[in-house]
Amino acid sequence: MLHTFIGRKRELQMLQELFKKKSSSLVVIRGRRRIGKSRLAQEFASKIPHYVFSGLPPTNEISAADQREEFARQLQRELKIPLPRADDWGDLFWSLAGQTKKGKIVLVLDEISWMGSKDTTFLGKLKTAWDLYFKTNPQLILILCGSISSWIEENILSSTGFMGRISLDIILEELPLYECNEFWNAEQERVSAFDKLKVLSVVGGVPRYLEEILPAQSAETNIQKLCFRKEGFLFSEFERIFSDLFSNRSAIYKTIVERLAEGPCELKEIYAALEVEKSGVISKYMDDLVTAGFVSQDFTWHLKTGQDSKLSHYRLKDNYLRFYLKYIEPNKKKIVRGGLKLLSQWQSAMGLQFENLVLSNRKTIQHILNIDPSEIVNDNPFFQRKAKNQAGCQIDYMIQTKFGTCYLCEIKFSSQEITKSVIDEVKQKIRSLTLPKNISVRPVLIHFNGVDETVIESNFFSTIIDFKDLLHKQ
Repeated sequence: MLHTFIGRKRELQMLQELFKKKSSSLVVIRGRRRIGKSRLAQEFASKIPHYVFSGLPPTNEISAADQREEFARQLQRELKIPLPRADDWGDLFWSLAGQTKKGKIVLVLDEISWMGSKDTTFLGKLKTAWDLYFKTNPQLILILCGSISSWIEENILSSTGFMGRISLDIILEELPLYECNEFWNAEQERVSAFDKLKVLSVVGGVPRYLEEILPAQSAETNIQKLCFRKEGFLFSEFERIFSDLFSNRSAIYKTIVERLAEGPCELKEIYAALEVEKSGVISKYMDDLVTAGFVSQDFTWHLKTGQDSKLSHYRLKDNYLRFYLKYIEPNKKKIVRGGLKLLSQWQSAMGLQFENLVLSNRKTIQHILNIDPSEIVNDNPFFQRKAKNQAGCQIDYMIQTKFGTCYLCEIKFSSQEITKSVIDEVKQKIRSLTLPKNISVRPVLIHFNGVDETVIESNFFSTIIDFKDLLHKQ
């Protein structure tokens, strides 16, 4: 039984609009594991005749022939036809096309990279089948889903064979906080923002993880159940993700995310962690992690022009990965031996986790600040390297608009109320910025646990945003 579908209204609308065309549509949906690609496709197709096919999870034992044979068995079951021969992808696609010639219909090829990565003929025959068979039905939508976004990028989106054939390319991100809030069901008004923050600091806005929450239980109980029991859903999730996505190179990717779990850094610090010289191969690994949705490459920019700088920091934006590396993996043996109580010090990592949640909800922040997206010149975490004529500076999040305003956002997690000392911290950052004369600065405080009256009375911050505000649609 599927859980109630939450969110993705914009994506569902874009998919529905494809039926207004007078021609068939080829769609790509990609994003990290558990982000809801298959679930989105199923929700879209739920009231329309549809067929869903999925590749086998990759292992050394699974061959190209195994993938074809499994697809043939799925064809047999879905279409209620005799078992087709599985010698050739062209014949298998022809069998499927024979049943989808007319009428409104949705086809989903799930985990497309698993299905075709071991057969060099797969993509060519899929392209041929699309051109000769599938696209002749003007009401047909073929959806290709996949977790290995880099494979899709290289072999489909950037392929000359599929050039001009993709009608829609959807990249699924984490759900915004106001949609995450809906997973607490009827309890959402009775559960505190702090309880929700504790859970979200571990699972982020990943729908499959949020489905595992028991709303009637405390955050600590939920995290204990999911992470600190050997049977818990998130106990072995890291290995599943990395073995499925990165196979034999998973150890290299793991070393990279371990370094990023300590905090954002530049590429040269990744080389140091890997103990290697500068290499295009490592840049490719970083691109893979960014494309897979686990890492963000945050570019700083030139305030005078608004254009991206060449300088960037890599940030581990996936909250589950950091929590796993910091708290689950170091205690795996104890957990396997009989479970482990949730470590009291885990809340010490919530500062970075809280910052990630805010940065993943920047559209809500912009809405609260009444900034139209069309007015934004650039927005990101901002940093300025120390040089002879300028001080070093790090801004948690900054928005520059075309009307000459920079909204300097200080993201502050504290177990106590924020005191007046935050004003001095932000003033120092403003002094450090090398600002063109025509730029105004509006400081913004984004906090969790309340602010002291002296902060409010100072009128220093143009806007003060409480985490609770992000849990509700603006």
